[in-house]
Amino acid sequence: MHYGKIEPNDTHNQTHLSYVHPPDWTNPDPQPKYNMVVIGGGPAGLIVAAAASGLGAKVALIERHLLGGDCLNVGCVPSKTVIASSRAAAAFKDTIRFGVQSPGDPQVDFDKVMERMREVRASISHVDSAKRYTEELGVDVFIGSAEFTGPDTVRVGESELKFRRACIATGARAAELPIEGLSETGFLTNESVFELTEQPKRLAVIGSGPIGCELAQAFQNLGTDVTIIEMSPQVLSREDRDAAEIVQAQLLKDGVTLKLNAKTQRVTQDGADKVLHIEVDGNTEEVRVDDILVGVGRQPNVEGLNLEAAGVDYDPRTGVTVDDFLQTSNPNVYAAGDICMAWKFTHAADWAARIVIQNALFSVAGLGRKRLSSLIMPWCTYTHPEVAHVGRYEHDAKEQGIEYDTWTQSMDDVDRAIADGGTEGFVKVIAEKGSDKILGATIVANHAGDLISEISVAMTNKLGLGAIASTIHPYPTQAEAIRKVADQYNKTRVTPSVKKWMERWMSFRL
Repeated sequence: MHYGKIEPNDTHNQTHLSYVHPPDWTNPDPQPKYNMVVIGGGPAGLIVAAAASGLGAKVALIERHLLGGDCLNVGCVPSKTVIASSRAAAAFKDTIRFGVQSPGDPQVDFDKVMERMREVRASISHVDSAKRYTEELGVDVFIGSAEFTGPDTVRVGESELKFRRACIATGARAAELPIEGLSETGFLTNESVFELTEQPKRLAVIGSGPIGCELAQAFQNLGTDVTIIEMSPQVLSREDRDAAEIVQAQLLKDGVTLKLNAKTQRVTQDGADKVLHIEVDGNTEEVRVDDILVGVGRQPNVEGLNLEAAGVDYDPRTGVTVDDFLQTSNPNVYAAGDICMAWKFTHAADWAARIVIQNALFSVAGLGRKRLSSLIMPWCTYTHPEVAHVGRYEHDAKEQGIEYDTWTQSMDDVDRAIADGGTEGFVKVIAEKGSDKILGATIVANHAGDLISEISVAMTNKLGLGAIASTIHPYPTQAEAIRKVADQYNKTRVTPSVKKWMERWMSFRL
């Protein structure tokens, strides 16, 4: 990786770089001592730095590559922008069932799709800019590689920074899979796929997790012939089978080829073709493509930090070791985000950063500390339809010996979903048996990522299904599906004895 570089070198990327890695940046003279030194300028690091500085701390922020981290540069922002273009193309193909005639298949200008992505990214990157953090937020921003030189010192360039507390937030990167011939043949990851200016006609996607499924569907709808190669028997293996099957069916409908129960044995080059030699259910097959996207596996960025000098324990596969308070083996050093957490989401990094601020700077003798395990963490996969989840899955409850009830509302019985033509999906809530206490929820719907927050709010504030059922939801909306689930629970409160008493009361009132 060439730090501070991004392709193509057009005006949008030049503008973007002027914010997140200014080519003419001069590092400041370090202060005698910092309350907080943050290593890594992704979501977790930026929030720790901004919040700590805003609360009066002296803060240094060190970033070797691009401020904004994966989310802004090679993750959420570019992927969702490309997905927006792909959804427009998919909607164009689907107009006839809405009574709208289209002249034919959409004419996708891939170069314009990618240019729009770069333009959108550049238009919002000023929020994470080195200049803003320095001039508006009062943070000393250092561009360069950080290396611990002791338990309370970090070197960047020619400067050595002394700290009272530090936070490691260097994130993770796409893992290189140990597949014979893959490196020699060449492949794309989420870090390089958004540098494409020419659309691959055929694309193999190794892995069908969130990244793999999102980008496979997006490229297919933009006109690429996509094949997903997945070792598991279903896509989105972390999700419940009923949720994954809906996404799987849509991928097939979109034209994606699925190779499930498949393992890539090796990759070879045959002229312009990249050939994946795969084993599917014991049979050997070949998949010929123009490009390969590795959409599975993350590797923590621990190299070069000299964590040993700081007395910080780590594992090269899982990252920096932290406790539930995000404290490392060095009590003055904390970590947050992908470098140390199983939740690898921008919003997870955000809330982990808040925990670090509280625990590192404002907890005295351990009082008032916050725990990572106390967070109610939702997430969403932005396929069409989307899959969102919060809390426990049914298999989690079973493994933990928790008795539960399951309440499910199909979207094909929700009027707005019917009107919108988006009936594939459901809202499923699991609750403590005989209670309205919500243990977890999965939503599969066109706007599942927006809908899941209602469940998250309820769980965070210890509100049950009864509270949701007693809340007016506007008609017609997709959110009615959540209220309908809550109504299902409410109906169980009318037991035979209660119903009998009510019948007698009604008879009395005649």
